Amino acid sequence: MEVDSRTESADTLAAKSEKYLRHFRLKSKNPLGSESPVWRTQYPTTGRGGGHPPVVVAFNPGTRTGPQALKNRMNTVMELTRPVWSGSYHGAGGGSGAEERDGYHDYDDTIPLLFTTLDRLQPSGPRTAVWWRCGHGQWENLPNALANPADHDAWHTHDEQRRRQRDEEREQQHREWAAERERWAQEPDPEPEPAPEAASCERCGGPITGPLGYDPEFAPPEDGRHCPSCRTDLRQQYPTLRQAVFGRRRRSK
Repeated sequence: MEVDSRTESADTLAAKSEKYLRHFRLKSKNPLGSESPVWRTQYPTTGRGGGHPPVVVAFNPGTRTGPQALKNRMNTVMELTRPVWSGSYHGAGGGSGAEERDGYHDYDDTIPLLFTTLDRLQPSGPRTAVWWRCGHGQWENLPNALANPADHDAWHTHDEQRRRQRDEEREQQHREWAAERERWAQEPDPEPEPAPEAASCERCGGPITGPLGYDPEFAPPEDGRHCPSCRTDLRQQYPTLRQAVFGRRRRSK
């Protein structure tokens, strides 16, 4: 814990967090040969997943520092110490689409940096929302302030929620498909459409296409009025005197 009474510059105060980080990174070997952080030989484990022990800066503005000057000093220290507390972002799978940026922040090598002020601590003590965790953006109680925002555990919880939602959507879709298939199975087959009736020959009254199996290859060209057999008979009839003189005229349809 650091108590800031404005006896040193904001740069000097921020530089202390880098010294804490170097200290927390130091490791020593135990008699079994495995490494562990040196700070754990002096303090018990935090019980939190990821991150080094938290560091608290209690600002004592006194009577000569106004609210805006205190706010500016806190913002300056927060920006100067950003590499120490911000963590690193890691992209991860599980997004529902390309428009969704999915991933988590890794806080394993970071220090939770908390701010407070003496005028906040004195009336209500440390158990109320008097802690400002750098990166959270609001005053919180101590347990909430120490919780790592958007870390791997939070991503895993969010990914599990997405997975359950996708499973529910697939189940709903399968139920809808099954109901649709059942509805189709219960509907009667549609009645076949009747075949179009062929036109009749004007001469014999039979189908204009000729009887079933008749080969019209050697019949005269179609005239739209007679069947192949009748067209053949009409072609073979003797011409009248007028037809012999003037030729056969094609009758209009």
